[in-house]
Amino acid sequence: MLSAKSLFQEILDNDESFRLFCSIAASGESQGGWENARIAALVPQSERALAPKITRHGADEDKHGRIFNALMKKRGLEPVEVPRAADYTMLLERNGIGLAHEKLKGDQPLTVQDIVVYLAHSRVTEQRASEEMELLRKHFADHPVIGRAVRMISDDEDNHLAYCHEELLRFAAAGHGRMIQRTLRECALAEIRVYRDVSLAVMAGMGRILGWPKAKSAVLAAGIHAIYLYERLGGWRRMVSLKMPERRNALGGPASTAPEFA
Repeated sequence: MLSAKSLFQEILDNDESFRLFCSIAASGESQGGWENARIAALVPQSERALAPKITRHGADEDKHGRIFNALMKKRGLEPVEVPRAADYTMLLERNGIGLAHEKLKGDQPLTVQDIVVYLAHSRVTEQRASEEMELLRKHFADHPVIGRAVRMISDDEDNHLAYCHEELLRFAAAGHGRMIQRTLRECALAEIRVYRDVSLAVMAGMGRILGWPKAKSAVLAAGIHAIYLYERLGGWRRMVSLKMPERRNALGGPASTAPEFA
């Protein structure tokens, strides 16, 4: 039976598909680490108290990238170049979501509005990351090879999501509520399109590596389109709601170190 668990198990069991999966994941996490580090360096003076949390966010993302690279290294695999159609973070930026890299490469301090945009973008993308890691945790938390990595990354993504909720609510209370809701909506509607397109590209790549028959590839593509339809018709709203999280000050401490997988 075709299920999320059987699908990922198939990817996990093949060196080439596992290498592609980890390469895509490592690239996206490392990019997120760079973005957060630059945002932390450019935080406006009025929000300097937020800089350590942004730094922690970036350190977590860097750690995740190292974990995925370590999982490949343990199997004697080298990363592969990420196909452009599967580069989630690059495609989000090209769609105008988040802060432009040109701005982050400069030396001009960001504005409070820029920080709100960053947090809204993170609120949406961390929702996706948290859900994906929860799915992997459900099926592979006790896996002898990837279980520890899945549990650690899942915990971190939940912390990131809690942090976004808490900080956005703080900015909303300070009078930025309308901008936050507008930005969240724009981010969510763009993200679901990018996620659909990236999912189709990744599944096509996996299908070529694993030799999936056309019927199986067609079923998976139809499933991806069905998820997009659900999200376009209203599922995106889960990405824009805000509530005070149970995990308060989730990024208030130092980042944990990556475990050894060698």
